[in-house]
Amino acid sequence: MELLLMSDTHVPARARGLPAELLERVPRADVVIHAGDWTDTATLDLLQQRARRLVAVYGNNDGPRLRARLPEVAYAELGGLRFAVVHETGPARGREQRCATRFPDVDVLVFGHSHIPWDTTAGDRLRLLNPGSPTDRRRQPYCTYMTARAATGRLTEVRLHRLAAAPGPPGGF
Repeated sequence: MELLLMSDTHVPARARGLPAELLERVPRADVVIHAGDWTDTATLDLLQQRARRLVAVYGNNDGPRLRARLPEVAYAELGGLRFAVVHETGPARGREQRCATRFPDVDVLVFGHSHIPWDTTAGDRLRLLNPGSPTDRRRQPYCTYMTARAATGRLTEVRLHRLAAAPGPPGGF
């Protein structure tokens, strides 16, 4: 099962749209995961139309229209693994233990908010993944997203992809 992970797209505030490279991957992925901070319903509509399956949540910058359509936390079984998706997990310090306590029955937690890519394991059980942002790199050298494979209860080929800068917002910054 091919997974495509993204978060913090912030369209149209930070970019006119999703990068072409990312959009090309959407219909090829078995599951697209978005960890919140869309800021527009058009991007949600686009991914719902193009993705085979979308697992998504709202983020702190998402207004009532997105919150009405998306949960704060999403759960899915993918490739024999129990996934949870949430936007915020709190400060980096203590994240693994905090998330292991909050999500005791989960194998993989996908989160966003910081725009900082993250791949760690809490103990020997919970894998924590933050794909960064494909449109707003903030203090990071690149915009990013992740891909992975889930099968027979294992997560493999987790890869962070670097992107060229996304098209800027209308009117510039």
